Amino acid sequence: MRDYDVVVIGLGPTGGTLANLLAQCGVSVCVIEREAAIYNLPRAVHFDDEIMRVFQTVGIADALRKHLIVNRGARFVDPGGQVLLDWPRPKTITENGWNSSYRFHQPDLERHLRRAMVKSGKIDITQNAKVTAISDHGDHVETFFQIGDTGESKSVRCKYLIGCDGARSVTRSAMNVVMDNLGFEQSWVVIDVILSAPKDDLPDRTIQYCNPDRPATYCRNVGSRRRWEFAIRPDEDPEALTTDDAIWAYLKPWLGPDDAVLERKAVYSFKSALAQDWRKGRLFLAGDAAHLMPPFMGQGMCAGIRDASNLAWKLAHCIHHGHDDEVLNSYQSERQSNVSEYIQTTSRMGEFINALGTEQVANTVFTKPDGSVGMNSIKPGLGFGLGDPQDKLRGQTFPNIRLADGTSFDRFFAKAPMIIASAALTIPDNMPKNIISTAKMPEIDTILHDFGANALLVRPDRFIMASLTTNQPQLTVAEFARRNQLVLN
Repeated sequence: MRDYDVVVIGLGPTGGTLANLLAQCGVSVCVIEREAAIYNLPRAVHFDDEIMRVFQTVGIADALRKHLIVNRGARFVDPGGQVLLDWPRPKTITENGWNSSYRFHQPDLERHLRRAMVKSGKIDITQNAKVTAISDHGDHVETFFQIGDTGESKSVRCKYLIGCDGARSVTRSAMNVVMDNLGFEQSWVVIDVILSAPKDDLPDRTIQYCNPDRPATYCRNVGSRRRWEFAIRPDEDPEALTTDDAIWAYLKPWLGPDDAVLERKAVYSFKSALAQDWRKGRLFLAGDAAHLMPPFMGQGMCAGIRDASNLAWKLAHCIHHGHDDEVLNSYQSERQSNVSEYIQTTSRMGEFINALGTEQVANTVFTKPDGSVGMNSIKPGLGFGLGDPQDKLRGQTFPNIRLADGTSFDRFFAKAPMIIASAALTIPDNMPKNIISTAKMPEIDTILHDFGANALLVRPDRFIMASLTTNQPQLTVAEFARRNQLVLN
């Protein structure tokens, strides 16, 4: 039986990102995946700037961006084509250093994640493997699985196990965790096509067709790919709606069989649900294993990547410095409120589409000077967890800064938390290596000034954990470090 620091169950975007982040922190990882190969058809099609920053951290952003398009946003229209709500996604670069919204093809992303995993040299991948049992022994976890083509039974041992194994999570079952149904459940047909030739009359953004009789969605995806989704009424037979004849009859207002090739058609049950417990002992849940949301905001996969970014450095900290329940318990408390707000907003958006725009979607909706209605993207904060809740800077995003040499400052704190101290403060020679002065980096000193701080403790997931503001009684860097010894040892 081989020993690893971490076992990850599931090799989708959440599992692949988590494994790569852990490997960057010097953690040995075993990934166990049920499928024999990448599922080569579209599934998730959207992610945002925060997620692109995580992909930058794992080293795939530059290669991946060749396969992306910048998303222009969404419009919600009534059956007559009147715009009920406009949700634009500006092309400006955000504090995370990227465009606010992207469209992508999931197999492209998974290929880049797997190449990075192989390149790391710290990740073993076992595919075509069915997990048969998971046992938490208190100080370690044993995982038993069976290889599909040979039937051979194997097992591995690890310090921590994370289930990134989807809505029907084996890990969640092993943890005996219940999913709370949050109220939204509706079956939809999802249709993916590849255009045979350019078709300029198709919208260049997402269109949400608000219609109590047949709510629907159109997505402008990468390259020649386009997607339509439409709701199934309770009295309808899903199989009858997914025949080729039925699909082309539905698509007739936009295109016909000569215009495109059907790439995929599937029936999905769009649900809102949240696991009651994301951690039990040394077992954790992430991604769809921990939460489900309707797709109307394109935040399902994003939520899983945020889970990975939050959890990876905390696991690495415990592996390198000893098991710490306070650190590990902060995973669910920090992530759950964030993902809950996305689920609630996405569910309201689904009701908006179903009820012809009569639902209030979010508190970011506003009336424009011309009387039309617009919406800004929501940005839920980090939930209660590590750090002083009275610290007003705690939980704010530290921006992605380009240095004078063209590199990103992010590279300095990808693996462990660090203190960024003003050049006005003296850093003793015996301080930990993850304290950096801005003396030679005026760009960073400007950021400290903008935050009104002489020092910031920044986590690897780019959230501020603690601050030494300019209006506080001044501590030395050494005292500030000692107060935050939890993550600086």
